Amino acid sequence: MARLMVLGILRTKPMSGYEIQQVLQVSQTDRWAGILPGSIYHALKKMEKEELVEIDSMEQTGHRTKAIYKITSKGENEFVNLLKESLSAPSVQLPTQLYTGLSFIASLDSNAVIEALQSQKQIIEKELEQQKQGMVAKKQYIEIDEITSLTFQNIFKQYELQIEFLQSLIDVYEKK
Repeated sequence: MARLMVLGILRTKPMSGYEIQQVLQVSQTDRWAGILPGSIYHALKKMEKEELVEIDSMEQTGHRTKAIYKITSKGENEFVNLLKESLSAPSVQLPTQLYTGLSFIASLDSNAVIEALQSQKQIIEKELEQQKQGMVAKKQYIEIDEITSLTFQNIFKQYELQIEFLQSLIDVYEKK
C-alpha cells in the first residue's frame, strides 16, 4: 500500500518524504491506508534502489539536508501495475477480532460486555469524526472529484455500519 501511495503522490510533483507524510496526515489518508511515517521513508529508499524513484534535488533546511524525490518512467509503470492490483483485490475486511470475541462472549458478564462494546463504539465514532475532518482538510488542497467523494462516502458508511452493529449488540446486552 505504501508503494502505491508514495508513487501516486509523487506523480503530482516531486516531494520529500516529510512532504509526503504531511499530505497523508493532513488528508487523514494515513489513517485508512494504515501507512506509518517510517514506511514512507523505507518505501522511498527501497524504490530508489529499484529505480522507481530518483532524487530530483537536495534542499537545505537549517542544519538538515532533505532529498526531493521524483517518480521515474519505470516508477510510472510500477504505479500502473500496483493500481490495477489494488482495484482488483478483494476490498471487504471483516472485523475478525470482534467476531472471535463474540464467539466467546458468554464468558463475560453483561456489564463487562456493554463496557467493552461502548469503548469500541466511542473509538470508532472518534475515528469517523477524524475521517470527516480529513475530507474537509483535503478540500482545502484539492477539488474533491466524484470518485473521491464516493470514496469518502463509502468510508463513512463503513464506520456508520460498524457503529450501528455495536449499538445493536449493546442494546441486546442492556436488555439482559
